[in-house]
This record gives sequence, structure tokens and C-alpha cells, in this order.
Amino acid sequence: MKIIGLIGGMSWESSAEYYRLINEGVRQRLGGQHNAKTLMYTVDFQEIEHMQQRAAWDEAADVLIDSARRLQAGGADFLLLCTNTMHKVAPNITQAVGIPLIHIADATAERIREAGLTRIGLLGTRFTMEQDFYKGKLINEYGLDVLIPNEADRERIHAIIYDELCQGKIIDESRADYLRIMQKLTDRGAQGIILGCTEITLLIKPHHTPIALFDTTAIHAQKAIELAL
Repeated sequence: MKIIGLIGGMSWESSAEYYRLINEGVRQRLGGQHNAKTLMYTVDFQEIEHMQQRAAWDEAADVLIDSARRLQAGGADFLLLCTNTMHKVAPNITQAVGIPLIHIADATAERIREAGLTRIGLLGTRFTMEQDFYKGKLINEYGLDVLIPNEADRERIHAIIYDELCQGKIIDESRADYLRIMQKLTDRGAQGIILGCTEITLLIKPHHTPIALFDTTAIHAQKAIELAL
């Protein structure tokens, strides 16, 4: 079994979900008392969040490169960056280490194509929804048509992530807002919705909606399990 290196803490709420999903998945595959072999290095999200707000992406990249190098030195065979937004600096990390970084957008796009879908809605932080580092990959490398919410809805989605989900707050009113926004995307032709922030899975579950969901946390964790085994 290969050792999975997890760069977490963005936020730790979703990092805990990664840890649970990966270990449960290995136990389901191997049975008995099996679990995954993992290393996790968690950053202080307060520091990263301030860098995001200042658009200090190079500073943030340096923090995550340091994390990646620590995991590589500790024996990790490959890396997962347990966040969608910070894949903005994924190329920096890839260039700085000698082990693979499994990109969350690649894993998600592969699952969407397996499902035979071509037009997809994207929810996430405003960085993920508005900038090209994520949706550009989906469009240019996988030929997907990516729809994002309008500006007001993007702001609401972003605020719920940072002010509630990253703080462990699950609020029914916020879930209703997400479902409303998701329905608007399907009305525009989206065949499914990418839950493109690793915290959204804490709020939106498949039983909440008939819309096809692509939970990036679960997809990324499953990809790690496949590679580890």
C-alpha cells in the first residue's frame, strides 16, 4: 500500500472528511482492520485566508510547497491538496517536489466524462468560480461547458463557505440558498453540479436534491484510494 500525503487545514473541517473517507474506503476494499497509510500536514487556514484576500498567491504557494516537501521527506508516495481553491498554486507545488500531486479538477472531470455529461454547473469560492485555474482546466483540457452562478449568488456561496462551513456551522437557510442557486444553474442547462469546494459536502448531500452532484472531496479521496492500492 502506498502512503498518501495530505496537505490539509483549508479548512480542517473538510480535511477531517478526507481522512474519514480515505480510511473508510480502504477498509471497505480490504476488509478486516485495514485502513490507509497516510501522512497529513495541516496549515493554519487563518494565514492562508489572509493571503487569499490579499491575492498573495506566491506567499501561499511557498507555504504549501513547504508542506509538500515535509510530506515527501516523511515518505509520502503522492500528494493530495485537500482544497479546491488552492489548486491555483498546484503547478508551483508540482514543480517543487519529486512525487505526483493528484489534481482535484482532473479527478472530478474524469468522473463527469464517465457520466457522459458535457454541461456542468460549478459552485465554490469566488476564486474557484471566477478564475481560470480551475474552470479553465475543465473547459480546455476536458471540453466541458462550465456554468457559474450570477454575481450575487457567487457572493452568497462564497460567504457561506468562509463564514459558516469553514467554522463548522451547518445552517438550513444556507442549504436552501445553495439548492436555489443549483436549480437556477440546471434551468440554464447544467446536467449536474460540481461541489467545487471541499466544505460544500458538509452542507449538501445527495438526498437533498435530485440533481446529479459531483462531490470533489469524495471524488478526490476515491482517487487517492485507487492509487494507494
